[in-house]
Amino acid sequence: MSVLQVQDLTVDFAQRRGPKFRAVDHVSFELVAGETLALVGESGSGKSTIARALARLLRPTGGELLLHGRPVGHRGRKLRDYRREVQMVFQDPFASLNPAYTVGHHLRRPLRIYGHPRKGLEEVVEALLTSVNMVPATSFVSKFPHELSGGQRQRVAIARALATQPGVILADEPVSMLDVSIRLEILNLLDGLKRDRDLALLYITHDLATARYFSTQIMVMYRGEIVERGPADSVILRPAHPYTQLLEASVPGERTPHRLDELAPVRGAGGTNVILAAERAEATAATGCRFRRRCPHAMDVCSTHPVEQDLGDGHLVRCWLHDPKVREKSGDRAAPQQSAPSGA
Repeated sequence: MSVLQVQDLTVDFAQRRGPKFRAVDHVSFELVAGETLALVGESGSGKSTIARALARLLRPTGGELLLHGRPVGHRGRKLRDYRREVQMVFQDPFASLNPAYTVGHHLRRPLRIYGHPRKGLEEVVEALLTSVNMVPATSFVSKFPHELSGGQRQRVAIARALATQPGVILADEPVSMLDVSIRLEILNLLDGLKRDRDLALLYITHDLATARYFSTQIMVMYRGEIVERGPADSVILRPAHPYTQLLEASVPGERTPHRLDELAPVRGAGGTNVILAAERAEATAATGCRFRRRCPHAMDVCSTHPVEQDLGDGHLVRCWLHDPKVREKSGDRAAPQQSAPSGA
């Protein structure tokens, strides 16, 4: 069941000079109870901006949010109810907790804000700590954030998000600031809470491996736009967009040789890497495919904005390489063949 529907979400930021910068451009998706949607992409692609817009930490420029099928208000009780239902776990547990207050204060505050009576408050706080495996809970209530490890701080942040009994959790790279040894524990915790509480989880990450194993669906974002989406295994094992293929090829491990050949950097005179040079060039123009300056398969048609193509089984890609008409004109040589990586 869809909990949160996002329709044509757009976020613009004003600049001192020149036109507004569009960080998120008409993005649509839905978050389903009991499922995880992973949002992946490089830094600056707009992932965290989407999370902050959904958490109403910033107001979208355009689009509409529907919570349980009802429009979200911009102020008053409707906005308050929405914020109770949609909670966020931030990337940095060192910054998301106030060092001047105890763990107990951080958990009591959302409970009191949303009307929980003082009677039984401590029992609820201890239950929240127990739910994130901080036991015995009584030994953590009076501690300050600096007395906890990074993983314990993030557990407190997760417990605080659960305090309002939300239906949606927005996890913005929740393990990127933690030691490698405890990242899996936190991800397993979030996955277990999602199942036990029937939560809809948006998982923002750079890590394609965890995106595959901890999510039901994956969306790939590039410069404010979703360029590929679909079932996790399909997107990771059979990436269709050249950008997704480059992301997959950048992950350490075994590679599919023919895919690397297809995506080998285009070199110009003097051995200049055209793709890397394009990264230093000015931003892609508003018209056309935004990835075309870096794409080794760029064609003349890429100067026009691509439409989303359905590859079957819910796998969608925004790329001219997979348009049947373009493939026909190019002698069916446009779309590179994809196969699962060896050993997958």
